[in-house]
Amino acid sequence: MENKLKLGFGLMRLPKLEDGSIDVEQVKTMTDLFLEAGGTYFDTAFVYEGSEEAICKALIERHPRDTFTLATKLNGWRASTKEEAEQQFTTSLERT
Repeated sequence: MENKLKLGFGLMRLPKLEDGSIDVEQVKTMTDLFLEAGGTYFDTAFVYEGSEEAICKALIERHPRDTFTLATKLNGWRASTKEEAEQQFTTSLERT
């Protein structure tokens, strides 16, 4: 029987260094522990400042793609046109 954690790892608030940047080394540790516990679902968003870049370094560049699901969200309130929404999506893809 497969042991899968039924929780998601939300990336809205990540640990920061004194200079205000995200502590990517700590995020790597947190990511590894979450995966080891059986978690597979990670959730970020275009407006979670620095989270997409951090999860790229902590998860995407370090773990096989078939071992996790990464979701990101568009923010309709920040995109007043279809083109702006598409640009948000493109930016999210580039960051991750």
